[in-house]
Amino acid sequence: MSRILARRRSETTAPDAAAVTDAAPAPSSGTIEPAPVVAAADAPAAGAAGSTPVDTSGGRIDAGLRVVPVKHWGRWALSAVVAFVILQFLWSLASNPQWQWDVFAEYFFAPSVINGLWLTLALTAVSGVIGFVLGAVLAVFRLSKSPLLNGAAWWYIWFFRSVPLVVQILVWYNLGYLYPTLGLGTPFTTDFWLVEFPTTTLISAFAAATIGLSLHQAAYSAEIIRAGILSVDQGQLEAAGALGLPRRIRFFRITLPQAARAIVPNAFNEIIGLVKGTSVVFIVALPELFYTVQVIYNRNQRVIPLLLVAVVWYALITTILSIAQYYVERRFARGAVRELPPTPVQRAKAWTRTQWQRLGDAPTAGTPPAPADADAATSADPAVSTDPALATTRTGGAA
Repeated sequence: MSRILARRRSETTAPDAAAVTDAAPAPSSGTIEPAPVVAAADAPAAGAAGSTPVDTSGGRIDAGLRVVPVKHWGRWALSAVVAFVILQFLWSLASNPQWQWDVFAEYFFAPSVINGLWLTLALTAVSGVIGFVLGAVLAVFRLSKSPLLNGAAWWYIWFFRSVPLVVQILVWYNLGYLYPTLGLGTPFTTDFWLVEFPTTTLISAFAAATIGLSLHQAAYSAEIIRAGILSVDQGQLEAAGALGLPRRIRFFRITLPQAARAIVPNAFNEIIGLVKGTSVVFIVALPELFYTVQVIYNRNQRVIPLLLVAVVWYALITTILSIAQYYVERRFARGAVRELPPTPVQRAKAWTRTQWQRLGDAPTAGTPPAPADADAATSADPAVSTDPALATTRTGGAA
């Protein structure tokens, strides 16, 4: 942002008039005269500013007005405070021996921790897939005109959003108290003549955690998908119906791509929450990442370094998911923006290319910059040239 200060035009045009050392008279008909030549001493200043006069007070002169950049003093002050806090925290990390970085390095790639990490990722992947598939079905039910399907989906979402996740996992893990055996047989009876399993054998700790996480996630995913479908403009659906497109094509080619722009950010947010939500399965003694570090620091009493191991692994998983979210959102934004924003890699390449080109623009000590700048000044204005032949050619071409 800049402020524009009014200035008399005579003050701004005076240096420009002095830059012209040889003002040629206007060419008469039938004769060709050389164009005025810009002084070599003044050419670098004009070329450095991109043909825009520069004011000595720090601004630039544009169309007779002095443009002065706004001083963001509050922004600079807050930036200094934030930089101080960050540096203070980094200094504490490096100087405080209580962090015990040697213990952190010892357990960061420990086999037990890696196994807990894989179990965390497996729970996240399985629960996420089941949760979003079931959530899509529930979202369709919620949008259905059938009162039974709509009511059943509403009841499911209400119930599983009301009960805490830890309680759900414990109920599934102790389901054997309610139903000692599960199987298939005659409906509305306990005659499982087809197949029958003991409940405690069928629902292990991993199965109870997966069922609890999946059903809990499905309730939230259903609302996210339903909101994305409702965000699509109704007029487009009506236009597609007027064209006679089949219902399947209307959903997969028109509704779903537009709904995905609203679904993807919230869906990735839920997946990131699901990664951290797997830590509650320690209640059924399932050795995922958090439970594993708990067991280790209960033995050696190195609480902070082991907790730091779990924090760093969770942060790495979240970082990878955030990067994936950026590229998925960028892909589904193709139909909403005319030009996609550059990726971080493209920005880094452009910045590196700009800085590299600036290195070549730096003037060498003892080398007069006049020839290159004079050529640039003359090439910028076709009417200004030091070569009479070139001036003659351009003037003749214009004539």
